[in-house]
Amino acid sequence: MTLQETVMPSAPSLIAQLRDVVPRRSLSPETALRVAELQASKLLSALGVTEPPVLEEVVSALPRVQVERLAPIPVSGSTHWGKGTWVIVLNGAEPLMRQRFSLAHEFKHVLDNPFIDCLYPELPGASAHRRAEQVCDYFAACLLMPRPWVKRAYCDLGIQSLDQLSRRFGVSQQAMQVRLLTIGLVDPPARCGRYHRTAAVLPEIAYYARGIPAAA
Repeated sequence: MTLQETVMPSAPSLIAQLRDVVPRRSLSPETALRVAELQASKLLSALGVTEPPVLEEVVSALPRVQVERLAPIPVSGSTHWGKGTWVIVLNGAEPLMRQRFSLAHEFKHVLDNPFIDCLYPELPGASAHRRAEQVCDYFAACLLMPRPWVKRAYCDLGIQSLDQLSRRFGVSQQAMQVRLLTIGLVDPPARCGRYHRTAAVLPEIAYYARGIPAAA
């Protein structure tokens, strides 16, 4: 049975199940990240996906989800609802690994859509929009680089080269570096005694690692 055959019959209820994970209230940064990781884990588990790389069809094969690629466009991805279908538009001019991450990111927007007005209230240093974008990035990282898989590859299989890991999971080296930092498998690069020097280059590191909004 193909992944598409696995996805098709249960997809509407699957999306509903993933949405049911979300508390119907404003989420703290820590809770927002936990919910995103749980949704990613439940999606992979429901589809029987157990090893990398996670195929695009995990999202694109879902009924009422249509993936289009356009170039050039000024953004990496966008999502809109039209004629009974979620249309996820990806920037076809960007590298495939970036497009995979953008697809997962945009799918989190699909999951959040019914509750988006309340989930991520503005916090000091982080607008509601910025918080939503960061959580979508985190969901994408969890979907493409699940924590147990990365630990298994890094610790059990001894694959610690950033290049090898990124190719194994089908992501960019930057995305893999952030994920390793998030999980705690590597330390932030030379900090000169100041953590925010790293965060200035990769703002999501501070958010993911500390569970607080990155500075604007």
